[in-house]
Amino acid sequence: MPVTYFIAESYLHRLDPVAIPLSSDWGIRWYGLAYLAGFVIAWLLIRWMARTGRSLVPEAAVGDLVVYCVVGVLVGGRLGYAFFYQPEILISFSASPPWWELLAIHRGGMASHGGIIGVVVAMIIFARRHALPAMHVVDLVALAACPGLFLGRIANFINGELWGKRLSDAAQTNPPWWSVKYPDEVLLGTIDISSVQASVGGQETIHEAVVTAIKEGDPVITESIVPHLTAWWPSQLVQAISDGPVLLLILIFIWWKPRKPGIVSGSFLIAYGILRVITELVRQPDEGVSLVLGLQRGQLLSVGMILIGIILVAVCSSRSDLPVGGIGPSSRRSG
Repeated sequence: MPVTYFIAESYLHRLDPVAIPLSSDWGIRWYGLAYLAGFVIAWLLIRWMARTGRSLVPEAAVGDLVVYCVVGVLVGGRLGYAFFYQPEILISFSASPPWWELLAIHRGGMASHGGIIGVVVAMIIFARRHALPAMHVVDLVALAACPGLFLGRIANFINGELWGKRLSDAAQTNPPWWSVKYPDEVLLGTIDISSVQASVGGQETIHEAVVTAIKEGDPVITESIVPHLTAWWPSQLVQAISDGPVLLLILIFIWWKPRKPGIVSGSFLIAYGILRVITELVRQPDEGVSLVLGLQRGQLLSVGMILIGIILVAVCSSRSDLPVGGIGPSSRRSG
């Protein structure tokens, strides 16, 4: 990797959101591939649990379950983003496809909290149609969702969105290796680019031209501008680790032996909520969203999840349902 990727120790973000370009303005994006991979992994995990007798869901119905998940995530995630963060997209229309901004999922804009609500509703519908315990189905999806949450945050990082918080002034002098610098910061107009104005040109504005030059690896402009960029927390990667492997290990530990339906789902809400509250501390508040009681919108929603999770665990623990499922070897049903 060229040394210019690491100016003043920080990682210089030059990742292209488009994985497979199909035309000059269209292509298959990493964001979409992350969702696809997440659903495939969920299907494989749930099918394995069904095949080995660790689930009440018949193996033949796993494909239908994942289809319900896809619809729940996409509809819930997009509506959640609109209602929680950007309500104006509900009334934004254009003359080009997809015409309604709410349908422009390819541009990003999905709320994980909304996706969770959408999946829960979808799983309840699926369970009723297949005569299965609804909370057991939700438990399965809660476990299988962790890889998708991980991949979604990785896609956020590739997209260069959801920046972390600015490192301290002292850290800006000699930023740590794990911090990130974004060339797109030049577009904010806060970086002095006068020293390189004569070196760029073309159809773009001067700021866009500088960003393009940095992303394309121009050594002169990179070495002149990048040291002045701000070093930020890599909050997307922090949340990828917490929402993915850390959360998955917690749920595996809890569901190593059979549990009453709903225990794993409630534990998911509690653990995910706590992890989100903590990791949001290194993430910038969403633009245009004010704090409530000192909490960011994501933290406030997560506190609600924690409370719901506690209630769910308490209620499900007191019910007379038999323990089902499980990850450990003793959880497998014979026959």
